[in-house]
Amino acid sequence: MKRYHLIIFIIIYILVSGYICYKLANGFTSASDSSKADTTQINRRIIQVQRDWDSISKDREKQVTAEDDFDYAVINNEGDVLILTRSDMSKSVSSATTHYDIIRDIQVGDEVVGKIIIHNPDVERTNQRNHEKSLYFGLIMGVMLFFMIVYYIYIDVRVVKPFSKMKFFSVRVASGDLDTPLEMDRGHVFGEFTEAFDIMREELKASREREEAAVRSRKELIAELSHDIKTPVASIKAMAEVLSITDIDDEQRKAISLINGKADQIDNLISNLFHATLEELEQLEVNVEEVSSAEIIRMIREADYQNKLTEIDIKDAVILGDMLRLNQVISNIISNSYKYAGTEIYVESSIDLTDEDSDEFLLIRISDKGGGVSDNEIESITEKFKRGSNAQGKDGSGLGLYISKYLMEKMDGGLSVGNNGEGLTVTLRLKLA
Repeated sequence: MKRYHLIIFIIIYILVSGYICYKLANGFTSASDSSKADTTQINRRIIQVQRDWDSISKDREKQVTAEDDFDYAVINNEGDVLILTRSDMSKSVSSATTHYDIIRDIQVGDEVVGKIIIHNPDVERTNQRNHEKSLYFGLIMGVMLFFMIVYYIYIDVRVVKPFSKMKFFSVRVASGDLDTPLEMDRGHVFGEFTEAFDIMREELKASREREEAAVRSRKELIAELSHDIKTPVASIKAMAEVLSITDIDDEQRKAISLINGKADQIDNLISNLFHATLEELEQLEVNVEEVSSAEIIRMIREADYQNKLTEIDIKDAVILGDMLRLNQVISNIISNSYKYAGTEIYVESSIDLTDEDSDEFLLIRISDKGGGVSDNEIESITEKFKRGSNAQGKDGSGLGLYISKYLMEKMDGGLSVGNNGEGLTVTLRLKLA
């Protein structure tokens, strides 16, 4: 709860409670209601009744208007009610005594002819006061209940529910869900913390991505180094085989055989390391979603950092793919063209309908004019470790097209390679949404 909300609540509660307590302590009736009958007025009324006794004595339960500040009843010695100012008056001496009414004699001459009963309002006033106190007590309890309900709702909305959201958010983060943001609301108690929690989530996500990228980079480096090491080892084996058929003595032949055996041992160890790394690389995650062909155009243009792209024709379509992996595939193909061809690049596309399952595909052909590869190598350059003869003397591990083909197949598409007469054409097959 905000501090000013608490202060307002305390002030209102003190004012209401103070007023009700004051009324309970001092009563609720006015001064005129609480004043008792004046003795002078009582004596005056008795004198008037004595003067009019002859006429009054003939009446029976006659209700008259009270001309004084009190109510009264007149009875004779036989107990008959002669006149009264209200019907619920005490009508006998015993009843009047019970209600603590004032009882005075009516004397005519030297003879007491009856009694006048002056109504005592204290009992009624006490009952009324008790009733009012009950109402005000109920009122203060109602006010307290109202404020407690309002306070409970406030606490529930501004504290409990936001805290529960933060609790569930922390559970999601702990379970590895770093993509779902925390809904921010600065209006509740934890408002300032939600942004900090979400920043923490973003930092954890960025840190995990950096870590995964670093691990993947190390694995790819190991794969590349392993493959590159195999080349000089193969050269050592070849030289050892050449030496073994020359005119040498048995001691030299034994040494060469030992070199050849150690080279085989090194080659086997490197192959095991390389294959183990590739098996993990093949676990690359692919998240397929709808992608506009305009994004493909953007990826191609961004990958062409040497400005060798002379023509691009991509049909308008929506395909199914992973933007991150598509970008990786396109960048690899254009990078290979830079490395092995070094010529201008042109891109064209078409829509292909497969009769077998009635799925439509967008075919994107990326071509260069670098001479291509020999026909007997064209089918193998998308396999592990395979490179064309035109790759001699150039850096590479033979992983690029292999991984690109793997990613395209994970997106329900494909990758194929062919010669175009002037160079190499890589065709990407993308399923239409």
